[in-house]
Amino acid sequence: MRNNDKRDNIDLINDKILSLQKAIYRINAWKFTGKTIVFTNGCFDLLHLGHIDYLAKAAMLGDKLVIGLNTDASVSRLKGEHRPITNEKSRASILAALSFVNAVILFDQPTPLEVIATLEPDVLVKGADYTVDNIVGADLVLNKGGQVKTLNYIDGYSTSLIEERIRASK
Repeated sequence: MRNNDKRDNIDLINDKILSLQKAIYRINAWKFTGKTIVFTNGCFDLLHLGHIDYLAKAAMLGDKLVIGLNTDASVSRLKGEHRPITNEKSRASILAALSFVNAVILFDQPTPLEVIATLEPDVLVKGADYTVDNIVGADLVLNKGGQVKTLNYIDGYSTSLIEERIRASK
């Protein structure tokens, strides 16, 4: 019985990792039942306390938290050829394993604009290092009557800092 429990948990995690097409159906069902959809995006390479804090706060802004996750190729284009440190399957599974995350959608474009335009979330969230006027998709969400929020990060936590510490210890 114990092995079946573990298999069920893996199925639950995998069930949260969606293509954009599958996400449309799930999110429309949630919207139909009156759920507030929160969307954020990022690379989420080497998940750390800063990520957990940010995502937990984002989840509290609505009923369902959807994460747009950069593919490996997209992360490399954004962060350099040494990134990502962990592959997209691992990053997606780790995010999907969080109880307050309801869906993870991989995207390969430079920005999540297509995902945001397609899903039309009620709340769009980014870190406080952004302002509303430079958040991709903010205009789309605001024009549909949604909200755009920024959240503060915990000082001293970033993947880049962790990567620097690892490199320095070699």
